[in-house]
Amino acid sequence: MAESKPIRPNECNCFKEAVCIDAERIYDSCSDKDCLEDLQVFFSDKTQPIIDKAASIKCKKVKVLNVCVDVESVPFNKGFYSVDMTFYFLVELSVYLSPGTPAVNCCGISYFSKKVILYGSEANARVFSSHTGCCNTEQMTAMPNAVVQIVDPICLACRYVECPAKKCCCPCSVIPAQICTQVGGSFQNVEVSKEVYITLGLFTIVQLQRKVQMMVPAYDFCIPDKESEYSTGDPCEMFKKIQFPMEDFFPPRLGEYRDGCDDQNA
Repeated sequence: MAESKPIRPNECNCFKEAVCIDAERIYDSCSDKDCLEDLQVFFSDKTQPIIDKAASIKCKKVKVLNVCVDVESVPFNKGFYSVDMTFYFLVELSVYLSPGTPAVNCCGISYFSKKVILYGSEANARVFSSHTGCCNTEQMTAMPNAVVQIVDPICLACRYVECPAKKCCCPCSVIPAQICTQVGGSFQNVEVSKEVYITLGLFTIVQLQRKVQMMVPAYDFCIPDKESEYSTGDPCEMFKKIQFPMEDFFPPRLGEYRDGCDDQNA
């Protein structure tokens, strides 16, 4: 008869078992590589006068400020949902008032909206939690949760044009107040003589998730296996040649770093 050996705390216990967990299961996802042509940049009353006097303008960098996401079911398509996204960008420019003079840093705001349709299954369960105590508000699980992952875009082009006549610009109806406050100044009725337009290269991953209970082992990352369709134009030919930066969304593991070091030392 085999002798049973007790496992000491400092010894390796390689026994593994599946456990029941609450997790966000990804039902559908897609990766997008979009070229956004001629997005207008809006400036506050403190910055627009500098733009109006500019001799030349160069885009330094573009940062994602926020993404507003809304999920709605698609009529007559059971289990499918439309994900409406609005991206807000902080655009940092170098403005040259005359040749040979130092550049003036100016910041503006631009935005872009898009929609994708993904499969998110259906659920009718109502969830109540003890964390909120008695008479808590129920959490409906009928709608899936949309998650948008994004890296800061690439500025492909920047141009400014003269307005035919001075006009008043008030983007407050489409840009939330909390976004405008990150630039400073007022965006109410700003007189505009010159307008700035930028072309961006944008990489995103959109996922539809639901909270489920499941028995799971350990798996690697869930990487989208399809790329949604997008339209391109002439200014975006260079951007089309750039590969999707999957490693920015899914960082390599320690073993992959070591494999790379071994290849270099070989």
